[in-house]
Amino acid sequence: MAKSKDLEARLQRTEQQLRLFQKISRFMVREMSLQEVLQAIVSLVVEFTGCDSCLVYLVDRGELVLCASNTPHPSTLGKVRLKLDEGLTGWVARERRLLALSKEAYKDPRFKYFGDLPEDAFEAFLSAPVIARNRVVGVINVQHRAPHPHTGAEIEMLTTVGEQVGCMLLLARMEPSAVDNANHVEAVLSSGPIRPTAA
Repeated sequence: MAKSKDLEARLQRTEQQLRLFQKISRFMVREMSLQEVLQAIVSLVVEFTGCDSCLVYLVDRGELVLCASNTPHPSTLGKVRLKLDEGLTGWVARERRLLALSKEAYKDPRFKYFGDLPEDAFEAFLSAPVIARNRVVGVINVQHRAPHPHTGAEIEMLTTVGEQVGCMLLLARMEPSAVDNANHVEAVLSSGPIRPTAA
């Protein structure tokens, strides 16, 4: 009976994760401002993880700039900046690696204290790089006030969301006319033969 309930819970979680990815995928094909898309993604991540804070930083001239948040930080959007060698967020961008701390994130030697962000005192920290064309273009952070062991589903979700956001950033830079006028067949066929991947 317990095994059946566990399997049912895992299946439900997988379905939730799939719905999250589907919703984000649909943002990619709509005409929405990038700010609207990032805010919508942040809301979806908060709903999926039950976290207290979700922040998206994007790279600007060698710095990470806070560009989206689920908490009302209107005065900090665009103003909170981190160098790539600062804080946990900078470490994730620099190392291109996910970081998961289940408690006392503020005690980690890489942590940077801001003073004006309530997240400074949050216990748990999960962060993934935002990747576009194999380059780090930002970081997405999920934080919990209380200690929180991160599940494999949460880790996989944030990694994938980071990749989806990276693709979205590239798409956002294209004019709709570029999509209309592009010769997609030529682009595919001129890119060379498909090389088999090792299993």
